[in-house]
Amino acid sequence: MNKLDRYILLRLLTITVFVLGLLIFIFILIDFSENSDDFADKGAEMAEIWSQYYLNYIPEMIRLVSPVAVLVACLVLTGQMTERLETTAIKASGISLYRLFVPYLMFGFAVAISVSYLDAFVIPNSNAERIAFEQQYMSGSSDRIDRGGIFRQDSDSTIININFFDPGANIGYNISFVEFEEDRISRILTSNRLNWVDSTSTWVTNRTKHRVFKETGYEEFNTEDEEIELNILPRDLSRRTSDIYQLTYPQALEYIESIQRIGAGGISLPKVQLYSRMAYPISVIVVCFIGFAIATERRKGGKGFYIAAGLSFSFIYLTAMKVIEPFGAAGTLTPEFAAFFPHLFFFVLGLFALIFAKK
Repeated sequence: MNKLDRYILLRLLTITVFVLGLLIFIFILIDFSENSDDFADKGAEMAEIWSQYYLNYIPEMIRLVSPVAVLVACLVLTGQMTERLETTAIKASGISLYRLFVPYLMFGFAVAISVSYLDAFVIPNSNAERIAFEQQYMSGSSDRIDRGGIFRQDSDSTIININFFDPGANIGYNISFVEFEEDRISRILTSNRLNWVDSTSTWVTNRTKHRVFKETGYEEFNTEDEEIELNILPRDLSRRTSDIYQLTYPQALEYIESIQRIGAGGISLPKVQLYSRMAYPISVIVVCFIGFAIATERRKGGKGFYIAAGLSFSFIYLTAMKVIEPFGAAGTLTPEFAAFFPHLFFFVLGLFALIFAKK
């Protein structure tokens, strides 16, 4: 690494941090102005708002705006070097445009890895605290996926139906269990209530009626409080659209595996959410290609053109990601394709832009 590389890396870091701080500050101001009435109406104190909401929101904001900040940094720095004819002098000294791009690429990979680590292990915990605060102090519709008429497959031979599940108390109401042996029903259980006991991590039914079917008929008997073994956890019955964002990558993969195992519907949505999280850091590398390629040629408008180009490209990029995700969630496209295709498309676009940039 020579002096030029260190200079470019330091300048990219400085501009990126400045843009990140500015965008986060603007976001907090706008968000507070929009939600201040809810905070006041529901009795949230300033200490709670800052420590439980905004401090926990900052890691997520860093993840979201990092590509924009890096794009602006690439555009501004490269644009300055181009306007001052520094890029021309560098190329005249025998350094190719591709070699000049190396520190940009190094910086992009470093930021992408950092964002990926944050998203995998740091942001989920902060999101969980922030979402809990939102549910307590901010108005808005519930993001629950399962509201009533819940069906789950506990095993290959057992199907459970829960009329309503209260996620706050971990209690299900009007429960029925149907067990099969080969092609016939072997037992039916109906219960008024199903309680989750944290101390023993088990389910307990209340006022349960048993019907055991045999070849000659069936037997019927009742129990008051009975502990039963199920492979289903409370989280499997109270899914929310925000679940994936509160789980680390290993936990999210386990979560998806568990809802596949119990036969729950809507599996495409959490898959798209998880794969989109995993693919998002690629956007940091993509914008390095785009920003560098755009700014290596002198253009009318100077810095204004570069910033406008950066914001326009960011809008188009984000729109493409948001437009295609619902198709993956609905099952029209595979979750993997919906999550990765926009990044791969713009990566190829950026690669061609760099190849055809004026040498």
